[in-house]
Amino acid sequence: MSRIIESSEGLPRPPPLSPEQRKLITATVPILAEHGLTITTLFYKQMLDAHPELRNVFSHSKQQLGHQAGALARAVYAYAANIEDLSPILPVVERIAHKHTSVHIVPSQYAIVGKFLLEAITQVIGADVFKGDLYDAWGAAYWNLAHIFIDRERELYEAAQWTGWRPFIVAKKVKESDEITSFYLKPKDGKPLEPYRPGQYISVQKLIPELGFKQSRQYSLSDAPNAEYFRISVKREPGVPVTAPAGTADTTHAAHPGWLSNLLHATVSEGDTLDVAFPFGEFFLDASSAPVVLLSAGVGLTPLLAILNTLVKADERREVSWVQSVRNERVHAFAAHVRAVREAHPGRVRTHVFYSEPGADAVEGRDFDSRGRLALERVPTDILRLDVADAQYYVCGPEGFMTDMIEGLKMRGIESGRIHAEVFGAGATPQ
Repeated sequence: MSRIIESSEGLPRPPPLSPEQRKLITATVPILAEHGLTITTLFYKQMLDAHPELRNVFSHSKQQLGHQAGALARAVYAYAANIEDLSPILPVVERIAHKHTSVHIVPSQYAIVGKFLLEAITQVIGADVFKGDLYDAWGAAYWNLAHIFIDRERELYEAAQWTGWRPFIVAKKVKESDEITSFYLKPKDGKPLEPYRPGQYISVQKLIPELGFKQSRQYSLSDAPNAEYFRISVKREPGVPVTAPAGTADTTHAAHPGWLSNLLHATVSEGDTLDVAFPFGEFFLDASSAPVVLLSAGVGLTPLLAILNTLVKADERREVSWVQSVRNERVHAFAAHVRAVREAHPGRVRTHVFYSEPGADAVEGRDFDSRGRLALERVPTDILRLDVADAQYYVCGPEGFMTDMIEGLKMRGIESGRIHAEVFGAGATPQ
């Protein structure tokens, strides 16, 4: 279990941008709008070809699907467009810093990224244009932003129980529904775990011999913090095969976002070892005593389940509403658990479950409360808590669901500061 934090000593640290440099950066915004994706796609290809060891860090599926190139293009554009005032992008910076620490990004890697990013810009824009003062301005801008990340990531590493990867044993594997299976992970060294903030995630890393490198994914922790284990509850994506007849990994569909999760379902058993990072993430339960409304769809229930379990475990009277959208009873993970929590805390914990496609065996009023997709206007007022001035809303699920929920809450007078959204993948928070 390592506590080593790499130093940033020796890396370029230019002064803040001058007014003239900021004007040059601003002037490139239209170019980035037109060519940003071309630049970042070229950047990733050339960097990973020159440094194949970084394939252990970057998601293979997101690379193949262009998700990381798209996310970086948007980030570079946003940085340039807000170069006069970075405050609008600071929440995204915080989110990315947590993602970086979860896969153990270190300062020396910023030098590699900077080199290949500037080279890609030069190749796309042209060396006859991207030179002199403009090149210097972007070099300084890159390192100014890099040190914002490096400094914040150092703070996160210093607060963590360990840095990098720590071996964990799969102590228990439990099927929660037709799609979701929980993995209970205990430290191989037997040492107790320090608490995390409910809502945060861990990275799990696994060597894929057939790909020739390691891959990692972030999974929300689905239980209240405790000293013995981490629990992740992983969704299996239908129609994505992961094993060949010989028992080896079938990489035909390795570009699918759910491929590694399916591999965990199919090949990881109790007693196996996985490398795990310390929990990170900027989405977590606030420290107030205000009522909490948890809105989830699909596997988005996992971080909210950690919040629910933490609240009922704590010796307090903070009220909780659990509002969930599920397809049907076959994929309704933790249904019995949530019902038991509600029954153990009558009045304090209230629930409302929607089934969009209830099966023949599902009984309305027993298995679910409303038929159809989750719609805020159909949630009982005593559960949605719109009349409580300080109620906090936590939203997690597919991007379209989160966009609908956030827009719906704002239309009903809930200010942005009381709405918290967890984003899966490389996207930004739906607005």
